[in-house]
Amino acid sequence: MIASMNSTLGVGIGSVRIVNQMGFSGSGRTQRIVEHFRCPDGFLDFSVAQGLSPESSFFRFHHNLTYYGRSRRGDGDSSTHDLWHGDFRELLTPDGKICLPFDPDEIIDNLRLEKYVADRRSSKLLRTAYYLVRPLTTLSMRKRIQRFHARNWRSFNFPQWPVDTTVENTCETLLLLSMQAKNIAAVPFVWFWPAGAEACVSMTHDVECQTGLDSCDELLALDDSYGMKASFQIVPEERYHVSPDLSLIATMRDRGFEVGIQDLNHDGRLFDNREEFLRRAALINGYLREYNARGFRAAVLYRRPEWLESLEASYDMSMPNVAPLDPQRGGCCTVMPYFIGNILEIPVTTTQDYTLLHVLNQPSIELWKTQIQLILKKNGLASFIIHPDYILEQESRSVYEELLKYLRELRSRANLWFALSSEIDSWWRTRSQLRVERHGKSWRITGEGAEQATLAYAKNVDGQLVYQMAGRTATVQ
Repeated sequence: MIASMNSTLGVGIGSVRIVNQMGFSGSGRTQRIVEHFRCPDGFLDFSVAQGLSPESSFFRFHHNLTYYGRSRRGDGDSSTHDLWHGDFRELLTPDGKICLPFDPDEIIDNLRLEKYVADRRSSKLLRTAYYLVRPLTTLSMRKRIQRFHARNWRSFNFPQWPVDTTVENTCETLLLLSMQAKNIAAVPFVWFWPAGAEACVSMTHDVECQTGLDSCDELLALDDSYGMKASFQIVPEERYHVSPDLSLIATMRDRGFEVGIQDLNHDGRLFDNREEFLRRAALINGYLREYNARGFRAAVLYRRPEWLESLEASYDMSMPNVAPLDPQRGGCCTVMPYFIGNILEIPVTTTQDYTLLHVLNQPSIELWKTQIQLILKKNGLASFIIHPDYILEQESRSVYEELLKYLRELRSRANLWFALSSEIDSWWRTRSQLRVERHGKSWRITGEGAEQATLAYAKNVDGQLVYQMAGRTATVQ
């Protein structure tokens, strides 16, 4: 069930997984939680225990749920240690404030930026070797190499497969803790999606080769037949020839689709070193302007989020939610967009079609359906990468059509927002400036674009956080 009017989210104290890694200095701020909910000031009030460990390590925040990061340890604690057992009173200070054994902003930032991931130097060497020999390999050979790389993927227990919502769980748990400590029954906030939509769905198509470019017209027609609009990511150099008049791009836009830039030449070397990245970023920025594109995605979802500031894109789409099967493993552990500096990150929250069909060898939408339902339970974003290069073969096309049919069915029975990437970018920027303010005995959303927003309440119902829609204004509770 999608969490909406009075549905329980199941994020009660004692049922939350949190994993984090130290990477930012902080003093117990709650900025990331406020950004997540867009709730008024004063509802969140935490302190952070003195003496956080100088180094990051694994720890448990509740019983056997394992986390990672800087934390406050007791004397004689081992490297894996319990910090909290589920009773919020264990965390109360004498003045009634929640004192956390970690910094919540650090946790969220380091999840979103994958600071928990181990040293990537060895994976870089393997990637370099792979792309050197790639021109000499066939598709069948590449599939075998990729399956070999992913052979132990089930041994990775974090991020949690097939969808990780650690960031959402963290925000919900800490809001509920604060409500319990302050004896607050409900917190007003700006609902996550415009017009009260319960969740969001977004389709993207990465055009990797000439065959994919030649198949775009057919894919446009297929999407249109199911009422689906998508963003097409174009590789601007080397992979194929884009006509100088950009007629294909104009056709896409005329039909209600949109275009983004995918890497520079898709050779897997964009992030090899900072100097080369800056050289390529300047070229990518030129193509963003030439194509009048706002969005960027790196090839194969290779990424270094701390370098994104050099791009002139408004949004990036290179961060997977969880990626045990990808060449670059990790994941941002959230099903919501978030800002990296001035760039909005729109994460990839479902398995790519190539991974599903050729690495997992599952010609079925069952995994996608499972992921969609897990995302909808968190009122999140279900975003897809479908490649025209692979999807229009008979078996692959039938799988994609099953997905389109399933999404069309969901749309008919649930209030879902089917949005282009640029629309998500515009809304999330609008939402980030909205405020919930008290007006007499009512709460009201204020700010430019408030007419698109819906006021909601996060309620404490028997130790569970429950979301309830309230419209744009509601009586103070």
